[in-house]
Formats: sequence, C-alpha cells, structure tokens
Amino acid sequence: MLRRQGRISAVKKRDGARAPEVKRLDKALGSQFPAGAMLIASPLAVAEAVEQVPAGRVMTMRALRERLAARYGADYTCPLTTGIFLRIAAEAAVEEGDGGRQTPYWRVVREDGRLLDKLPGGAAAQAKLLLAEGVECRAAGAQGWRLAPGVLP
Repeated sequence: MLRRQGRISAVKKRDGARAPEVKRLDKALGSQFPAGAMLIASPLAVAEAVEQVPAGRVMTMRALRERLAARYGADYTCPLTTGIFLRIAAEAAVEEGDGGRQTPYWRVVREDGRLLDKLPGGAAAQAKLLLAEGVECRAAGAQGWRLAPGVLP
C-alpha cells in the first residue's frame, strides 16, 4: 500500500528552490518565449523583488518580470514560472504570518489592473489589503476586482 506524503510547505518551496537561472533559447517557442536569454527566476527572487514595492503602490506582473530580467542580465523572464513563483512566495508569507518574511504579494497586479485571483484569499482578499494601504480598487462583476482608473503606474 502506498503512503501518502505530507504536503510540502510553501516556505520550504520558497526557500528550497533552485537558484535563478538564465537559459538561452536559440529559437522562439511561441510568442511568450522568444529567442534570447530567458530568466527562470525562483520564488525567493520573486519575493525579494516584490518586497521593494512600497506600501500604497502597485507593480504589474510585466514590471516584475522586467525588474527580474534586468537584475539577472536576461532579455526577459519566463511569464509562466513567475506567476507560479509569486503564488509560492505569497503562500509562504501567509504561512509565516507576522513573524516571518513580510512579502507584500498583494501589491502585484495584472497589466490591465485586474487583481490576481490565484493569490491567497483570491482577488477580494487582495483588494482588502490594497484598500487598507490606500490603493483604490473596485469590484468588477464577473471579472472580480480591479484597480480604480488612474492607479496603475
């Protein structure tokens, strides 16, 4: 009989992940993966970048990827893994609570201002945290929550 293994904590996933790595793509693998030097970040690198966003401000996923690429000398950062690593960093921050690493994951939004429903608590929880910092958000019906017009940098 197979024994089910326990769930790996997000903190272990964040802190035990491989170091960021720049991979060279000789040819494009689709529109999101053009030829060039692509950074595959890490949950810890994503957490460190997000921790630079001051209270009351937001950063788009694109700006996060651009910041990471510049830091590691890459042409761009993998969009797929960046989203996964942001979620891991967010879940780790929630697991650790006030006594742990303070990663303000709620300050990251989509390019069009929509909030991220895959973060802990969903878009409504992200809106609540942003509103507490003075960032205007609005319910957007079936589209969840989004920033108020004019909030995006």
